[in-house]
Amino acid sequence: MEYKEIGYALKDKVATVTIRRPHVHNAYTLETLREMRDAFRRATFDDDVAVIVLTGEGDKAFCTGGDVKEYADVYTKRPRDYWKYMVVFQEAVDALRDCGKPTIARVNGVCAGGGNELHMACDLSVAADDVDFLQVGTKVGSVAAGGATQWLPLLIGDRRAREMLYLCERVSAKKALEWGLVNWVVPRAELDAKVREAADKLIDKFPESLRYTKQQVNFWKDFAWHATIGHARDWLSLHFATREPFEGMRAFVEKRTPDYRAEGSDSPEFLHGPPVRECPKCRTKGMPADFDFCGKCGARLPP
Repeated sequence: MEYKEIGYALKDKVATVTIRRPHVHNAYTLETLREMRDAFRRATFDDDVAVIVLTGEGDKAFCTGGDVKEYADVYTKRPRDYWKYMVVFQEAVDALRDCGKPTIARVNGVCAGGGNELHMACDLSVAADDVDFLQVGTKVGSVAAGGATQWLPLLIGDRRAREMLYLCERVSAKKALEWGLVNWVVPRAELDAKVREAADKLIDKFPESLRYTKQQVNFWKDFAWHATIGHARDWLSLHFATREPFEGMRAFVEKRTPDYRAEGSDSPEFLHGPPVRECPKCRTKGMPADFDFCGKCGARLPP
């Protein structure tokens, strides 16, 4: 497969997968996920690969999750397509988690949203000392159920997980180390050396024993993941037809503060009120309660 949005490099038994979308802080699209899925599977079946490293291009971002512009422009218009998107997302995450080889997140910049979920899908993590971690779901009208709701409580504890998921505030590399979200924090200039050091230590272990150790240690993460991801895929797809993702993601793209409270609306779940109005002229039914005129024939609707 020819890659357009990621890079793949193999050197000294280490395969490095790099998200190459620095112009959007390495946010991933559906195509990025397809390419990552392929790259992880490629490394899985290559006997010359002993360790997989995941990182982002540049020095500003590891990954900031899904491309919100794609969400706003595509999935708020066709929520059913978000279900398909989530299928590919799950396949990419599972290809990383189930590769049978140790994986290292090289955190070179901000690690946010689905980027932190990919980060947590890796076995080990090395972060530069000037990076931040955060979840953003409740700020953009979504739920971080692509790994964060499942794995943050296991990695950092219930209270800290709720803090990250509810408040969406930045967590420094230092705090992430204290909380157990990362393994090592080093000065930026030492990041590559530390990743290589960790990789070399992993290479000097028996690969079959390491593979099964990984499988055993994955038990609780597997349990939480497989019990919830299918439900998350369906709920999030349906949720894309409602007001919260429309407002949250449009506000993100338009670089403004979202209207979180939908004041004045009796039915904030809907974009323009529940579909209860009927046109007395053309008899079109199911128009939003907030409409003053028929969306089909233009006739004024009764109060």
